[in-house]
Amino acid sequence: MSLDKLFVEKELSWLSFNERVLQEAMDKSVPIVERVRFLGIFSNNLDEFFKVRVADVKRRIIINQAHGGDDTAKHLLIKIQNKVLKLQQDFDNTYKEIILALARHNIFLVNENQLSDNHQAWLKNYFKTKLLRHLAPIELTKSIDLVKFLKDEYTYLAIEIRKGEDTTYSLVEVPTNDLPRFIQLPSEQTKRKKSLILLDNIIRFCIEDLFRGFYEFDSLHAYSIKMTRDAEYNMQNVAEHGLLEQMSEGLKQRLTNEPLRFVYDREMPLHMVDFIKDKLHISSYDSIIPGGRYHNFKDFIGFPNVGRAYLENPKLPALSCHQFEKFDTVFEAISERDILLYYPYHKFRYVTELLRQAAFDPKVSTIKINLYRVANKSRIVSSLIDAVNNGKKVTVVIELQARFDEAANIKWSKRLTQAGVKVVFGLPTLKIHSKLCLITRREGDEWVKYAHLGTGNFNEKTAQIYTDFALLTKNTDLTQEVESVFDFIEYPYRRPKLNHLLVSPINARRSIYRMIDAEIANAKQGKKAAITVKVNNLVDKGIVNRLYAASSAGVKIRMIIRGMCALVPGVEGISENIKIVSIVDRFLEHPRTFIFHNNGDEKIYISSADWMTRNIDNRIEVGCPVYHPELRAMIKQLLEIQFNDTTKARVIDKEQKNEYVQRGNRRKIRSQVSCYEYLKKREQQLLAKYQKEQEQTQASTTAPDEPQPKAQQGEEPAKKPTPEKA
Repeated sequence: MSLDKLFVEKELSWLSFNERVLQEAMDKSVPIVERVRFLGIFSNNLDEFFKVRVADVKRRIIINQAHGGDDTAKHLLIKIQNKVLKLQQDFDNTYKEIILALARHNIFLVNENQLSDNHQAWLKNYFKTKLLRHLAPIELTKSIDLVKFLKDEYTYLAIEIRKGEDTTYSLVEVPTNDLPRFIQLPSEQTKRKKSLILLDNIIRFCIEDLFRGFYEFDSLHAYSIKMTRDAEYNMQNVAEHGLLEQMSEGLKQRLTNEPLRFVYDREMPLHMVDFIKDKLHISSYDSIIPGGRYHNFKDFIGFPNVGRAYLENPKLPALSCHQFEKFDTVFEAISERDILLYYPYHKFRYVTELLRQAAFDPKVSTIKINLYRVANKSRIVSSLIDAVNNGKKVTVVIELQARFDEAANIKWSKRLTQAGVKVVFGLPTLKIHSKLCLITRREGDEWVKYAHLGTGNFNEKTAQIYTDFALLTKNTDLTQEVESVFDFIEYPYRRPKLNHLLVSPINARRSIYRMIDAEIANAKQGKKAAITVKVNNLVDKGIVNRLYAASSAGVKIRMIIRGMCALVPGVEGISENIKIVSIVDRFLEHPRTFIFHNNGDEKIYISSADWMTRNIDNRIEVGCPVYHPELRAMIKQLLEIQFNDTTKARVIDKEQKNEYVQRGNRRKIRSQVSCYEYLKKREQQLLAKYQKEQEQTQASTTAPDEPQPKAQQGEEPAKKPTPEKA
């Protein structure tokens, strides 16, 4: 079989991933409020998919038509549209089922036709005092440019206004930026019964109050619509205008980019659908999706739990890291040994504390850090500004092209620059996706460097919902190479010499190939050969083909891939030695980890890079070897727990059926909960070991210099002096 036929289109593979998200909303064992939130996650994912991936396919079609190319992209778009329509139908059915399930738990999501007299009166007042000020209908005249007017991803109500034989149309934006999407109604009869109503339905209920006095009408009908634009922007003349200015201009393009998806209420009259499609210049390559009466389900991510606590996942309180707790400063803790944190199981505050202490520690002279995505209220940024105010030299590398965070990063770059921070944007042609921090500190007569190498962003918010590794070390082999990466970012003509780190685009591909080839060679010699991989996405054709070669040679390959997977496992003679699972659960699986058996001398890495061409060749990414034996064992144990998941793991196969791993007679294991319990027990054991050592040390320092005389018969034995008495 040709290897080209064993390469799944990444767009279809991504839709398969999002189907796994939808499965969580379908799963009746998931707490009902969490099921609602998974609907929101699915919807938000799909929005981004259209803005980025479908937009790219549409551009490929247009280019191929202009230059006489083949119809591959056109066929792919048809497959995408068919899959999306099926998922939309599954979504609508799941939504209806969830609404009924909520009602069984005394949570009622009511519409404008299900209101009691008391609730009608309450909503009339709410509309007048809270909502009306945010509403300004826009009449859809022939002259209006709807493409420029509509905001991407916002929810609108398209209003049909009828007066006799005349029909006009108007648009009303649902103001979810100003008010909550879900409004809780006052309790009636019993406090156990909770009623919520969507902001959309309040507008529907009071629609006549909005138009009365301005329009004459016999009837008003409201239908929900949503439009999604291409998220691409043009980056030209960077050298002439500067990256910051060019990015600011580029982001404005998104506001008027061509639509590529139009979702509407399937109850909308056909003539109204055609009118809006015409105003949006919808082409045959755009997705036109009839849906339910509600759109923009991303707001459902924040669906409130107004019922009992068991209706959502029980909290897993973030764990303290004993290694930090036993020292006064983070620098003392890292000096004793390398530390590996695993969010959100561990507290993220150890990273914010590292920068807080560095900001005022008189021994610290410089701080360098990569920022890709940060929280809206970032303590990281605050500490960097404090450091400048304390006379430290601070260099911040900000990636202005972090997708959908560009505007926020432009804001942060201006704020940091004004505070006196040296802000570096890196190269326009290479996104900087590495997760590095380097702190230089004076200790005695030496300058000592401390480094953070991670798989996730310096972001307090995402650290609560993304699983990620962070290695904190003062290992000179690693810190020197981290410094060389920062130098490369500022001065790309300085190619760093690397013996430890995997740095894209310098040596990552070559190093990965070399390690795979070493396993192939060992397998051919009859030695044990194995590769273990955990990444978000595997779509790089070169790596996929290398893994096929490894499987054919007898290398045992296990992978955990959350999202896109272009590799087809389980094909006889090609990939029968490759097994892949995907885990979708309460936390988003985000770390990248590689283990190569290497004839028993295992190579273990954590990395910021997925196995995608963009991450290997077109970004600055860093993979870091883990050398400390205990931390290596910790990574291996966490991976084994995940490979043994019998609850949330799905099998990735050639049909992309997304079937759950069969449990058989094995015990039920939910890996994210089991990982938490493993780390909790590990921290307890480390604490107990430390306390025992302290007791032994204390006992040895308080023991008498000479042996005490033995007690005579009938006498009490001599007592050792207590520390207080001593």
